[in-house]
Amino acid sequence: MKNPLLEDFELPNFSMLKAADIEPAIDEILVANKKKIASLLEKGASYSWNNLVYPMELIDDYLSRVWSPIGHLNSVMNNDEWREAYSNCLPKLSEYSTEIGQNKVLYLAYLSIKEGDEYKKLDTAQKKIIDNSLRDFELSGVALAEDKKQRYMEISQQLSTLTNQFEENIMDATNAWSKSVTDESELKGLPESTMDLLKQTAEQKNKEGWLLTLEFPCYMAVMTYAGNRDLRYELHRAFVTRASEQSDGSSDWDNTETMSKIVGLRHEKAQLLGFESYADLSLATKMAKQPVDVLDFLNQLAERSLSMAKEDFAALVKFAKEQGHVGDIESWDVAYFSEKLREARYQFSQEEVKPYFPANRVLTGMFTVVEKLYGIKIVESTDVDKWHKDVQFFVITDKEGMQRGRFYIDLYARPHKRGGAWMDECVTRFKKVEGVQSPVAYLTCNFTPPIGDDPSLLTHGEVETLFHEFGHGLHHMLTKVDYLSVSGIHGVEWDAVELPSQFMENWCWQPEVMALISGHYQTGEQLPAEMFEKMLAAKNFQSAMQMVRQIEFSIFDFRVHLEYDAAKATQIYDILEEVRNDVSVVNTPAFNRFPNSFSHIFAGGYAAGYYSYKWAEVLSSDAFSLFEEKGVFDEETGRSFLNNILEKGGSDDALALFTAFRGREPNIDALLRHSGIAA
Repeated sequence: MKNPLLEDFELPNFSMLKAADIEPAIDEILVANKKKIASLLEKGASYSWNNLVYPMELIDDYLSRVWSPIGHLNSVMNNDEWREAYSNCLPKLSEYSTEIGQNKVLYLAYLSIKEGDEYKKLDTAQKKIIDNSLRDFELSGVALAEDKKQRYMEISQQLSTLTNQFEENIMDATNAWSKSVTDESELKGLPESTMDLLKQTAEQKNKEGWLLTLEFPCYMAVMTYAGNRDLRYELHRAFVTRASEQSDGSSDWDNTETMSKIVGLRHEKAQLLGFESYADLSLATKMAKQPVDVLDFLNQLAERSLSMAKEDFAALVKFAKEQGHVGDIESWDVAYFSEKLREARYQFSQEEVKPYFPANRVLTGMFTVVEKLYGIKIVESTDVDKWHKDVQFFVITDKEGMQRGRFYIDLYARPHKRGGAWMDECVTRFKKVEGVQSPVAYLTCNFTPPIGDDPSLLTHGEVETLFHEFGHGLHHMLTKVDYLSVSGIHGVEWDAVELPSQFMENWCWQPEVMALISGHYQTGEQLPAEMFEKMLAAKNFQSAMQMVRQIEFSIFDFRVHLEYDAAKATQIYDILEEVRNDVSVVNTPAFNRFPNSFSHIFAGGYAAGYYSYKWAEVLSSDAFSLFEEKGVFDEETGRSFLNNILEKGGSDDALALFTAFRGREPNIDALLRHSGIAA
C-alpha cells in the first residue's frame, strides 16, 4: 500500500496518517528533491525564471504540503509515537535546508538571473523572490569556508532539536499537573460555567468532584475568580514554574539549560555570518534596520506608558486594601482584584458577557464582518477528513464565485494539544502550469469546550483572539500573488506580519459588529446596549499595565539576543531582572520562571522579534484609524485594505504596501489613543 503522505492529495487525509509513515515519506522526498535540484544545475546552463526559480518553488511546495499535516498533528493531537517520528525528522529537514542554503552553484545560478537581462523584465514580486533568495543564501552561510559551513549546519540541527524539546517539555509539564478537589467550598467564587468545566474534566478522568488543570481556560478562571487565595497561589506557582527547576514535575522537563544552549547557539550562528549578535541577524529580514531602532521604539512606548501603569497598579493596591486584603498584592492576586475592581468601577464582569458570545454565533458574525469588508462569502463544508470531531472546515469564495481559500478551525482546549492560539499554513496559493493552487489554513485556539448540552461561551478577550487569528488566516488565504515564496504571509517582514491580525481585533469593539457577533445562547438576545457601553468604558482598564508587560517581554527578548555573553551563566534571568526593575509595576516572586515556558522566543519564530507585536500594532492602529474616519464598513476602504495589504502578501516591502493603503507612513499616535494613553 502506498504511503498516504506520498499520495496526490488536495487536502490531507488525516484519518489515514500514521506515525510509522512519517520518516519514510520525508526520507523519500528529501532524496528526490536533492536529485531534482542537481538536475536543474547542469553545467553550462543559462538560468531563467522558468528553468530554475519556478521548478525550485515546485520542490519547496511539495515538501511543505507533506510536512504541514505532520507538524500540525504534532501540535494538536500529540502522542509519544507521533512525537518521536516528528522529532527524528527535524535534524534531517534542517540538514536539507542548510545544504540548499549553502549550495554555491545554486546561489550563483540565482545571481546570474539577478545580473542578467531577464531580471529587468520580471514583475515586482518575482524580483522580490530573487532578492530575498540571494539574501537568504548569504544568511545560510553560502560564502563561508567549508569548516564554518559544517559548523553552521551542526548549529542549525542542534537548534531544531532544542527548540522542539523546549516545546515538548512545556506540554509535558502542563499535562502532568492536576489537582482533584472534592470540597466545593475550596472553589468558592468560581463561576458556574467553570465549575461545570472542572466537573466535566473530572468525569472524563473518572475522578470524583472537580479536576483542576493548567490548561488555560481553567488556569485563568481560577486566577480571576477564586476567592481561595491559597488555591490561586498553588495554581499560579505551578503555572509559572512549568518546565523549570522550581517545578514539582520531572527534572527531565527543566528548560533552563535548553534555553541557555538555544541562545548560545543562535549567537554563534550570528557571529559565523559576520553579525555582532543574533539580534542583528534577526533584523536582516525585518522592517527595523538596527537594534537601536527597536530599543528606541520600545523605550519610547515605555516612557509614554509607565507613569500611567504605576497609577493603575496603585489604584489596584488601594482597592484591594479596601476589600480587606492584608499585605502586598502578589502576582497571584492581580487578576482576582483587577476583576473585582473592574466590576466595582464599571458595573460589569467578564463572566456576565460570556452567555452573549457562544462560539458559533461569534464565528458566523465574524464571517459576516469580513464578507461586508471584502466582498467574499464563507460557507461551511462537512465532507472533509478532519483530525478531531470538534474541527470545522470552511470555504471562502469571492463575488464571482471563485474559490479564494479554505480553512480548518479547531477552537477548544484539550489534553495533548499545544496551548495558545495560532494560524498555520496547510496549503499556500501558488500558480502552477496546471492551474492555481488554492490556499488552506489551520486556525487553532484553546477556548473552553462545550459543557453538556451548552455551547462553548467566549469571554470578550477570547472573541478578540479569534478575530486576531482569523486576520492572520485572511492574510494567508486572500492573497492574489501567484508565486509561492511571496504568497500570503511568505516573504512578509516578521515585524509586519501581525498587521492584519491586530487590525481585525478593532472590529470587536464596534457597536455595528456587536449586533452580528452577540446573541445569548439561551434567548438569542443581542448584547444589551448598556452592557456594551460598560465594556467600552472599561476597554482601556489597566491598558498601561498591559502595555508595560508586553514591553517587558519585548525588551527582555531583544536584550537576551543582543547582549549574549557565554561567561555569564545566569544572564537570561539577570537581564530579565534588570528589565523588570525598569518597566514592571507588579511584584514578581522569586520562584517565577516565566522564560522557561516563553515558547514564542525559545521555540517559535519570535526570537529577537517579540517586539513585532507592538511594532505591528502601530501599523494596525494607524490603518484602522482610516476606517474610523470613513466608517467601519466603508466599502472603498475595505477594498483598499484588501487590495493593498491582504492580496499583496510579501510581494513588496511592508512599508510600501502600508503607505499605498494609508497614503503616508505610519505614526504612533493611533496606538496610544486606542490604548487610552495620552499621545
